[in-house]
Amino acid sequence: MKIFGTSIPPVALSVAILAVATTAVVYSPTLYRMFCEATGYGGTVSVNRSLKAEDNAIGPAVKVRFDANVSPGLDWNFRPAQREVTTHIGVPTTVFYHATNNSDETLVGRATYNVTPDTAGYYFNKTECFCFVEQKLAPGESAEMPIVFFLDPEMMEDADAKYIRTITLSYTFFKQASDEEAIAAARPLREGSEAQTKALSSAETAEFTNRVPHRQ
Repeated sequence: MKIFGTSIPPVALSVAILAVATTAVVYSPTLYRMFCEATGYGGTVSVNRSLKAEDNAIGPAVKVRFDANVSPGLDWNFRPAQREVTTHIGVPTTVFYHATNNSDETLVGRATYNVTPDTAGYYFNKTECFCFVEQKLAPGESAEMPIVFFLDPEMMEDADAKYIRTITLSYTFFKQASDEEAIAAARPLREGSEAQTKALSSAETAEFTNRVPHRQ
């Protein structure tokens, strides 16, 4: 291709187009989310899956343990409703985490998560949850947060992952600014969790995401 008499190699042109597209979507949260889900850019991969166990491939039993942590300064009690569950590869499984604001003021927190062993993270898919977004709890308020997850059956084709039988899902809540503006912008954790629980209770399918790109 030539622009103003200058020849541009196809690879260079492709890189330039990708850079322009990426820059454009970064400034629109909606476009950015759609771009990531469609391309896997940023480590986000999305798949819609049946919530019925009989509709999914059933693999070996796997024990999944749950961990919860709170950073210093955030006066919340945060814990999994169950310490571990035994499920099967390919089968969607629902669990809950519980959070309570122990303070006498509205506080804002933001959670991150990780899956160990790291190799298992490639195949650990879950519904969108309470992480990576500012969430607020009023004084004394509690929330029960649902999470539905499944392990991709492709895990059984990975020589490094096929024999993993114990996995840990760990969340950590970090304190965020809790001034008037931050509180107004944060999501209500209890209301959002209740709405998600209600939606999942009657849903036949759900959208699952994985922030770890699958290895080739």
